[in-house]
Amino acid sequence: MNPTFLKSFFVLAVSLAIYACSSSKKAPTDIAGEDSLKQGQTIVPDTFLLPEIPSGITNPNVRAAYLVMHYWDRFDFANEKLTLRPEITEQAFVDYIHILSLVPFENAKESLNYTLRKAKMNRVMYTYFGSLFDKYLFDANSPFRNEEYYIPVLQDLVNSDLLSEEERSRYRFQLNMALKNRVGETASDFVYTLANGESKKMHSIKSEYLLLIFSNPGCSTCASVTETLSKSDNLAMAFSMNSPSRTMITVLTVYPDTDIDEWRSHLQHLPANWIHSYDKDRVITKQKLYDLKAIPTIYLLDREKRVILKDTSLEAIEAFFARSN
Repeated sequence: MNPTFLKSFFVLAVSLAIYACSSSKKAPTDIAGEDSLKQGQTIVPDTFLLPEIPSGITNPNVRAAYLVMHYWDRFDFANEKLTLRPEITEQAFVDYIHILSLVPFENAKESLNYTLRKAKMNRVMYTYFGSLFDKYLFDANSPFRNEEYYIPVLQDLVNSDLLSEEERSRYRFQLNMALKNRVGETASDFVYTLANGESKKMHSIKSEYLLLIFSNPGCSTCASVTETLSKSDNLAMAFSMNSPSRTMITVLTVYPDTDIDEWRSHLQHLPANWIHSYDKDRVITKQKLYDLKAIPTIYLLDREKRVILKDTSLEAIEAFFARSN
């Protein structure tokens, strides 16, 4: 069966599960007070079934909160063979990550912690779920990448005696990087060097917004990102608002590697109204100031150099400036 159809079918099923009976006037405010929540859910071997949301819960938001909290109630965490059935377990996991976005962060965090507690009944299953969280919440190529969701997961993994020291060490490194330059925090400052040899601090840039792009001259994705941004109507409108007394937006590209001659030869292909620089002493890499697990890595900062978007996408940048213009 077509995977897209399966995904659409699942989303429809979840929507129906959440919104069923929502027209009723009865809307409980205390989920934990429902007697129905104390009833067990039947586990069906070698498959995945959504939890049965009690009919007494009619408010869509409360139903969504119940769904994410009880998502794995009918899954057999003791069955190690399910780690070898990606069409069951991994597909269910992907759907789980998707529906976390339907609830407030605190509900999602509570659900993540509860899921890990259930997985701890089996070391193999716990290790497997750790790898799935890594793959979908932290990997640079994952469309579900979300470090804020991943941080509470990592805080559990690094303290688990179910994992080897090598595994915990890798998760500790990820946690250390995830905690850097979070949204709302001040981005780490660094010295950047221009083609003429002049060096300046990133924090010294006076601009309402700073688009910070870590890139390489030989990176095809970087070239595509540069071309798309240079043709962006929303970014062009922001640039048009720049004036001698007030800079609306500045784009700073930073080359973090060592082949400066290659970088210099590539400058002619880059937009002239951007600032192009390199990390002369490679401090960003050596001190791991930023997590450059993929190139390009893009941040959007505000006037005070607080992070608005971390390790973000073109779509998120476009959406932000579309709202701002």
